[in-house]
Amino acid sequence: MQIDLASARSMVELQRSMTSGTLSAAQNLGTVESSGDFASVLTSMMNSGTSIPSGTTVKLAPGVTWEDGLLWQQLGVADNEEQTTEQVTASSSVPVADHSEVASVRSTYEELIAAAGEKYGVPTSLIKAVIDTESSFNPSAVSSAGAKGLMQLMDGTARGLGVSNSFDPAQNIEGGTKYLSYQLQKFGGEIAMALAAYNAGPSRVTRLGVTNDEELLAQSHQLPAETQAYIHKVMNARTKYEA
Repeated sequence: MQIDLASARSMVELQRSMTSGTLSAAQNLGTVESSGDFASVLTSMMNSGTSIPSGTTVKLAPGVTWEDGLLWQQLGVADNEEQTTEQVTASSSVPVADHSEVASVRSTYEELIAAAGEKYGVPTSLIKAVIDTESSFNPSAVSSAGAKGLMQLMDGTARGLGVSNSFDPAQNIEGGTKYLSYQLQKFGGEIAMALAAYNAGPSRVTRLGVTNDEELLAQSHQLPAETQAYIHKVMNARTKYEA
């Protein structure tokens, strides 16, 4: 069989792009390779964290009760590593946009984020950082695990939070912020612990037997590498949105 020069060139370029993509994915997966690196980076970022006000009251969806903070199980979502709110982030499904486009998109949701943050006692910088990490502010993002929208809500969790349409930015930000506030309340306002729970499930964090972010750092090697990377990414993103 004969292959003309143009076809041969196309095949070579395709092979190069595939190889480059594989290397890039491998590098991304290796963002946080050791608990030591994770701990040192997170320690420097945690100092700027803001705990939610004590006594914050959260209204649950009809038929959902708060019993000993076990909202995860009550939402009808199995508490395991395959059924988190956003176990697989939507970055792979989000097209890359230039800085001006991203800035414009972010400003579109400012009022929704501010309202949700005030309602549930969650710092707006943290909400923005979660949205940035989860979906790059793409309201139509869908992860390979089925998490949807700006804050990547799984269907079962969304229903428990009273969200009927995860692709509606107003509902998604409202529900995602509400869920994040549950984790902050459950873990005493500890930001890293709440983020670990948002990513890997609260019982995963509870099983570590830690009570604050410092203790979490000491046990960070017991968290999935993805969760370690997730916390690092959100903490890093948060610095961009703090006044």
